[in-house]
Amino acid sequence: MTISSALNSAMTGLTASARLSQVTSENLANALTPGYSSQMLNLSSGQHTPGVRIGDVERNVDPALQSTTRKAEAAHAKSGVYADFFAIMSGFVGTVDDSTSISAQISNFDAALVEVTSRPDSTERLHDLSVKADLVIQSITEAAAGLNKQRVAAETSIDVQVDDLNNQLKELERLNARIVVTQAAGATTTAMEDQRDLLIDAVNAAIPVNVVQRDQGRVALYTVGGVALLDGKAAELSFDAKRSIEPQMTQANGLLSGLEINGREMDTSVTGPLRGGTLVAAFDIRDNVAVEAQNDLDAMARDLVERFQDPALDATIGLTDAGIFTDGGGAFDPVDTVGLSARLELNDLVALDGQAETWRFRDGLYAATLGDPGDASLLIGYSNAIAENRTVSTIKLGTISADLNTLSASVMSRFARDSDSANNTLSYAATSYTEMAKAELALGVDSDAELQNMMLIENAYAANAKMLSTINEMMDTLLRM
Repeated sequence: MTISSALNSAMTGLTASARLSQVTSENLANALTPGYSSQMLNLSSGQHTPGVRIGDVERNVDPALQSTTRKAEAAHAKSGVYADFFAIMSGFVGTVDDSTSISAQISNFDAALVEVTSRPDSTERLHDLSVKADLVIQSITEAAAGLNKQRVAAETSIDVQVDDLNNQLKELERLNARIVVTQAAGATTTAMEDQRDLLIDAVNAAIPVNVVQRDQGRVALYTVGGVALLDGKAAELSFDAKRSIEPQMTQANGLLSGLEINGREMDTSVTGPLRGGTLVAAFDIRDNVAVEAQNDLDAMARDLVERFQDPALDATIGLTDAGIFTDGGGAFDPVDTVGLSARLELNDLVALDGQAETWRFRDGLYAATLGDPGDASLLIGYSNAIAENRTVSTIKLGTISADLNTLSASVMSRFARDSDSANNTLSYAATSYTEMAKAELALGVDSDAELQNMMLIENAYAANAKMLSTINEMMDTLLRM
């Protein structure tokens, strides 16, 4: 080896050691930085001259593992949307051990009827019956109001997600352009690629995507159903959010907005091209899951109203008169069931905050005068009406024949089962995502390994410095000869 070749080897070795030290230091400094991918410097021997050739800095990323992790993350995020909805609704409807549940309030109303039947002349017991009837109504209307808030929350979530997606896709478009320019200039783009991956992760949680590598370091994003979200230009999503939602409003009847991408209407069903993330889950909550829940509550409310709006039960009730439980204060029309659970009111004649003529429970709602204070026949008829098996049909419950207590318990059980099922799905999705995330983190920065590398780099730097020192001594010796 000539002195010049030895000098070149030592100089390139020092340069490589310095660059390696920089990369290792960046790895250590960002060991806890979310989204940071560990970096490694490619080194090779010189082709024509002795020494070290410094190559590009590469990110330690496994595309297959990254894709699998993103799918698991999207499934976990989607499962969380359903688990939250059913947990909240189960709380509104009530659970078995909940003394304020709909089922418990109906049971309390039934018990109050038994009490007043034994003393039909007791004004206190008749007043208590009015209180218990009003509590039944409150439990149902509060559940209906809570359900409506959930639909509005889903609508708001869609609106927020669409805005976020538009911003994220635009930023991805800009990052693609900057990466192309930076790579053309010969500079490293690892930090921008990390930032891009974080943005892709955010998009993927709302709409699961397939990442397609393009030339010059660019990427394209397509949904699992093949809709382009980013390929050169970012797609534009549009959604017309409503600030309030009535029970009868749906996307099918045109009263609620759907989603458009670049002006094209999208299928937002759970099997559509955007399936699998939180965006479609929010649409499903708004358009299907909450509608099915509304159907259950309305069917229960209708059954409650019709049991006590029967002229065969109370002869004072006319064909157009309301019973004890009313539709907004008036008689219930069977063709207008949607939203009934939110419109329930206690008949003003017997409501304590109305006329408070609770004797009408005993003598007939529309009786002209007070009747026999000891006659409990109508009160007994109310109890029998609660115990009567009636056929009720809903989307989720199917067709069942049950008394009022059993029906309310079935509705409560339905939400409890759905909540348990959603929680189980969430637990499984969380486990899958956690395992995938661990595997991906294993490719991240290993602080111990990086510290060991730093020691080796220091040794290599010292060796190359020693060679330079030796060459310098040799040159001095030659010049003194």
